[in-house]
Amino acid sequence: MAKHDPDLSLLFHALADPTRRSILTRLAEKPARVTELAEPTGLRLPTVMRHLSVLEEAGLISTSKDGRIRTCAIVPEALDPVRTWLDEQRAIWEARLDRLDAFVMNVMKERAK
Repeated sequence: MAKHDPDLSLLFHALADPTRRSILTRLAEKPARVTELAEPTGLRLPTVMRHLSVLEEAGLISTSKDGRIRTCAIVPEALDPVRTWLDEQRAIWEARLDRLDAFVMNVMKERAK
């Protein structure tokens, strides 16, 4: 059984929701207030706050509070574990496909004899 990485699971859980991905896309432009992030979603503020909580728990965003204004910013380096895992998976599958290709080519050569 593969090792279970809870941090990676948190990241994929956070990225699984389209609303959270759109929030991250918006924050990639510049930090934003919670109300600015809620506006285009059409969701009520408590619902957006739950989405932000998931993103913050996964380490994908940071928040700061100045009086009653909460501002969110993306933490781009938090995606590094996802990128590393995907690169590892790509290497595994590319190696498997290379072996399959070699096998098929070998079978074709054998049949041509």
